[in-house]
Amino acid sequence: MPESPQVAAPSPAAGAVAWHVAEGRVTYPAAEAFMADRVAAIRRGDTPELVWLLEHPPLYTAGTSARESDLLAPGDIPVYRTGRGGQYTYHGPGQRVAYVMLDLKRRNADVRRFVHDLESWLIAALWRFNVRGERRDGRVGIWIRRDGGREDKIAAIGVRVRRWVTFHGIALNVDPDLSRYAGIVPCGIREHGVTSLHDLGLPVTMADVDVALRETFAEIFGPVQPADTDALGKIPGHG
Repeated sequence: MPESPQVAAPSPAAGAVAWHVAEGRVTYPAAEAFMADRVAAIRRGDTPELVWLLEHPPLYTAGTSARESDLLAPGDIPVYRTGRGGQYTYHGPGQRVAYVMLDLKRRNADVRRFVHDLESWLIAALWRFNVRGERRDGRVGIWIRRDGGREDKIAAIGVRVRRWVTFHGIALNVDPDLSRYAGIVPCGIREHGVTSLHDLGLPVTMADVDVALRETFAEIFGPVQPADTDALGKIPGHG
């Protein structure tokens, strides 16, 4: 078996990052509104950095580089324009979305390093299930080699940075309905497919994935702690 991916030492940061897993499914407009408020509060120093894990109902999002020709047949699935980088992607049940709200001024003020660390985080989490995720030059996200030389995407990355505070984040396919990707050209890439942990024959649960994400996040970005439920306020999916 190949060696485990190397994990870089965490960047220095002020305090532990708050960690919260939403209950139920969170609509995209509610998620965007919450992120905007939280990012502003982090920038002011009023609240800790946050990683927010959730699932969305079925939807497509169009990033700032999305081409109309890549929206093929959305059917009854809503399409949301968003300020994150990237092109079209799908979100839905069975996919773990992690919205990452960090203050890069505490983390070397390096956007490229941040994206690289997100990739490393996904690669390390996948390795917990003996899945080798890989980067590809010119193709955003994390990729899996399949039999016959085929390569499929298992995780997407799309971020935005506002005054050095990050938001949006990653989406890892655990067991989504992969047929939904037929309505778009995912991330503008026609030559490759999309996969998931279940599609690879790994019937892991969302809870399993959350544990792997939390442990590997701490290895790369530094310690985490449960979010203060009183401070979460009106966070969508907070029971």
